[in-house]
Amino acid sequence: MVKLASRSPQDGGSAVTVDAVSAEDWLKGNRDAQVVLIEYSDFQCPACAFYYPLLKNLTEEFGDKIAMVYRHFPLPNHQNAKPAAYAAEAAGRQGKFWEMHDMIFENQEEWQGKRSADEVFLTYAKTLNLDEDQFKADFASREIKEKVDNAYRNATGLGLNSTPTFFLNGTKIANPRNYDELKSAITQAINENP
Repeated sequence: MVKLASRSPQDGGSAVTVDAVSAEDWLKGNRDAQVVLIEYSDFQCPACAFYYPLLKNLTEEFGDKIAMVYRHFPLPNHQNAKPAAYAAEAAGRQGKFWEMHDMIFENQEEWQGKRSADEVFLTYAKTLNLDEDQFKADFASREIKEKVDNAYRNATGLGLNSTPTFFLNGTKIANPRNYDELKSAITQAINENP
């Protein structure tokens, strides 16, 4: 796997190494774009849910000028974060990762406080017309659990400790306060990388 070395202004310029975009990543936009925004996110994180519509709008606005990458970082204090990631991955095996991603974020208040949200995610799978038996098998599979656990280890290996965390062209950026700040950072990156 290729690594992108970067410096983070937020951590005093210490070196950070971010995995380059790979076939394993969930990506919207243009895989070959010169501008890549990587989000490390937790489906149960309220701040991630805040950024979700902003990122969705940016994907639509910038289209093939950017690659938007979603990487799992399910925090241990969110009991339903891993199951949500498993649900998204299981849906992804049937070609509907982004549809499940959207449904999970758009309905976060419905499931975040539940002791177990597994049945809620199964309902979402049915709504998306996924093969129910396949979804259940994939949701419970060791392979998906290992993928999510590996994503978590990769994020902590970068020194990440909160969500969402964004990297724009390999550089960790401060969480923008609103759509315009995020759009401005991406526009600047596009202008610098024609």
